[in-house]
Amino acid sequence: MAGDTIITVVGNTTAAPEGRFFPTGAFVANFTVASTPRTFNKQRGEWEDGETLYMRCNAWGKFGEQIVDSIESGARVVVQGRLKQRTFQNKEGEKRTVVELEVDELGPSLRYATAKVTKVKKNNQRKQAPAETTAPTAEVGDDDPWGAAPEPQLVGAGASSASGEGNPPF
Repeated sequence: MAGDTIITVVGNTTAAPEGRFFPTGAFVANFTVASTPRTFNKQRGEWEDGETLYMRCNAWGKFGEQIVDSIESGARVVVQGRLKQRTFQNKEGEKRTVVELEVDELGPSLRYATAKVTKVKKNNQRKQAPAETTAPTAEVGDDDPWGAAPEPQLVGAGASSASGEGNPPF
């Protein structure tokens, strides 16, 4: 997309993503990622936190539903997308402008956690009601290398990983 400003933000979600359906049937997930840079101060011999960036994020359609089903509050994520600016009037009639991240890709950061990926079936029909709180499961064929039984989405730091038998080599 020529002219788009594409950025990657690594940080923690400030709350669980919220999703909603529009009267047209379109679905959007909204969430905020907080990213705080850290630098080492050689004079003091300690790490210092910089100014926190709070980036409001939007994801549309089935992708947005999968984010609502998969990501929790405080989850460390890697988000990539396009910066979008929009202008609107608030309830008081004042003109406001915001910059948001239209998400193209989102994944868990594996620096302090582990994750098991579950492939979503291609012909998985969109829900007509708001997303449920249970994690999605995929029905896949025996010939699908991703066809392993679904496991928990995220495992906390320090937890032991699976043996790796029958799982993809990453």
